[in-house]
Amino acid sequence: MPPRAPHARIPRATRVTVPLAAYVLHRYDWSESSLILDLFTREQGRLAVAAKGAKRPYSQLRGVLLPFQRLQVSLGRAGAADEAASEVQTLRGAEWAGGAAMLTGAALFSGFYLNELLMKLLARHDPHAALFDAYALTLPELAAADETRVQAALRAFELTLLQQIGWLPELSVVTLTQQPVRVGERYALRPESGVDAARGDDCELAGAALIGLQAALEHGSLAALQQACRPDLPALKVLLRGMIQHHLGATVLRTRQVMMDLQNL
Repeated sequence: MPPRAPHARIPRATRVTVPLAAYVLHRYDWSESSLILDLFTREQGRLAVAAKGAKRPYSQLRGVLLPFQRLQVSLGRAGAADEAASEVQTLRGAEWAGGAAMLTGAALFSGFYLNELLMKLLARHDPHAALFDAYALTLPELAAADETRVQAALRAFELTLLQQIGWLPELSVVTLTQQPVRVGERYALRPESGVDAARGDDCELAGAALIGLQAALEHGSLAALQQACRPDLPALKVLLRGMIQHHLGATVLRTRQVMMDLQNL
């Protein structure tokens, strides 16, 4: 009998994935020369990525790994055993993929608010291509000189986020009875029970407004959703942030608190 061939060792070489569309949500110091990135990718959702050597003065990544800039990134993974041991992938390359200029001033706080929402509410490795596209389209709106336009963009993104992760009830029906919302009546949007008849609430929405918001959500046009938000911006701000806080529990959004502190000063 011929001698048995020895078992071939599986090489531990890194496998490089196809380029992904991505935004940097946050970056953490990992060592004197490296970073851990929280990336929001269109194809794979939120990912934890190690950018080795990105802090070195001569690294080409220093001027690329910035928030609110669309990137094309290539990621590497080790063998299957290493993948099971750690969710952190390795950044192999990143290139600027175009987009708007960096946000400044109040727009910067709004941008970090969106990033914090995504980090707190999205699970890792849960892709939402429509939400990624909405994020990309919302960022330029935050820099608008028209405050109404900015607030409409924020409310439309909050609605899209809640819908995409399954926490927004259908707005054109009363949640508990599944009866259609009536145009001439007023309703509340409650975290626990969804769309409900108004009972003297501080913030209410007309049935026509809810029907219009639902139609825009189903159409998938962010511009249409922003337009549908405009007539009811103050009420929507309170209602949507109440829903978000309900799902966050005791967690406080740092960006929102900072903005409130600055307004008080």
